[in-house]
Amino acid sequence: MRTACYVAYMSVNVSVRLDDALAERLRLRARTAGETLSDRLRRYAEEGARRDEHPLITFRDGPGGRRAGLLGGPDVWEVAMWVEDLATEDDPAAALVEDSVLTRSQVDAALGYRASYPDEIAARIELHRLETAAADRR
Repeated sequence: MRTACYVAYMSVNVSVRLDDALAERLRLRARTAGETLSDRLRRYAEEGARRDEHPLITFRDGPGGRRAGLLGGPDVWEVAMWVEDLATEDDPAAALVEDSVLTRSQVDAALGYRASYPDEIAARIELHRLETAAADRR
């Protein structure tokens, strides 16, 4: 006998009132980025919830799209990759702090974000490693 298992994600419509000036600013930002107002508001809500959960994390645009980064520091995926690269150390996070300008709280914040969103961070690391290997072969 086989048992099928699946996860269904549902969305919920939420009505929000915005003052005219804010709504216009958001529409303009969305239009400039090629997004709908709904897409922009959805992204702001998601990133805002993640910021609440991880206060030292922010989000930034780049050639590879939006990604999580430390406030005033590198991207989360970079910190996670560096910690992975130091896996032979007794305390990889401590070794990274010792060899960089990052503080322990920054490293812990990046690793906490990675723990919450492991697939997102693993995908960024994998992409970086693939692109680096391809560039090295040229």
